[in-house]
Amino acid sequence: MLMTTTNTLEGKEINKYLGVVTGEAILGANIFKDFFAGIRDIVGGRSGAYEQALQDARRMAFAELEEKARRVGANAIVGIDIDYETIGANGSMLMVSVTGTAVSAS
Repeated sequence: MLMTTTNTLEGKEINKYLGVVTGEAILGANIFKDFFAGIRDIVGGRSGAYEQALQDARRMAFAELEEKARRVGANAIVGIDIDYETIGANGSMLMVSVTGTAVSAS
């Protein structure tokens, strides 16, 4: 599956637009990650726990996006947009949402 943030595919022709597809992932951050991330932030380091959670959520959202595109017969997704948000009480959950247009290209 070709995936791009651009609206075109270099060297390919878009034959059919198959609709908007989305992928979402919501992950809760547990109390231990919050505690250790806070300590790392105090000493100026990077928060490996949050970075890993963010990577996992993004990977899950893209997998869902790709699966939905395949279901409508697409072989590519163009115009991909990635959004990150914290939701829930005190921002205790991380949401990654990915949208794009499923297309058939040759």
